[in-house]
Amino acid sequence: MSECKPLATPAAVTHAVSPSQEPCDNPTQYRRIVGALQYLTITRPDLSFAMNRLCQFMHSPTADHWGLAKRVLRYIKGTLNHGLRLAPSPSTTIHAFSDSDWAGCPVDKKSTSGYAVFLGTNLVSWLSRKQCTVARSSTEAEYKALTDVSAEVTWVVSLLRELGLHNGEPSTLWCDNLGATYLCANPVFHARTKHVEIDYHFVRDKVASGDMTVNFVSTKDQLADIFTKPLPGPRFAALRDKLNVVVHPP
Repeated sequence: MSECKPLATPAAVTHAVSPSQEPCDNPTQYRRIVGALQYLTITRPDLSFAMNRLCQFMHSPTADHWGLAKRVLRYIKGTLNHGLRLAPSPSTTIHAFSDSDWAGCPVDKKSTSGYAVFLGTNLVSWLSRKQCTVARSSTEAEYKALTDVSAEVTWVVSLLRELGLHNGEPSTLWCDNLGATYLCANPVFHARTKHVEIDYHFVRDKVASGDMTVNFVSTKDQLADIFTKPLPGPRFAALRDKLNVVVHPP
């Protein structure tokens, strides 16, 4: 596909992923390509959502999944010079964006979590992953995503402390769901979420101890949106730039 036509995004907005009946002609080639592309996400966070979705069908890929894999290759064709930029930052504060696409999977109705962790102005950690359990509300799905990012931020803070680089300031988590934001600080909401597993309340303990603060951010400013769902071209490009995935000189 070295001469293929480039595309603006790695995933189509209008095409839902669901298992079709037509099997892939060469499942070994599908697994080989998808397995190789996973290494590219180390420096290309803009591919995380598409690759997470493709990896879910490694056991039994279909013709539709093969088409989605080729779409990713066509996107890469047009962005060969893109990569994650790391630059000196005037700040060493940690802030993270957390988002979730509630019941986004058409197969099992599970949600997709995504987060982006910044050290100053540099993106240092990111994730796109399907949640283990079905969420009964968007607030629950966002709360689970907040728990994932709080665990990651805890690890980053621990690493910085060992290196003697942590400034001691509380980390800031940004979420675009008001219900999940209130749930992190208000125990009264626990009555509505008794079915939520205990380990998901980890983020509330972090907020109570002063290690983290959870703030609301509007959806248009939610950088983690790129890790949870397919996006239109202009929106995808804008978020990709804000994640510091930029064109590098040859």
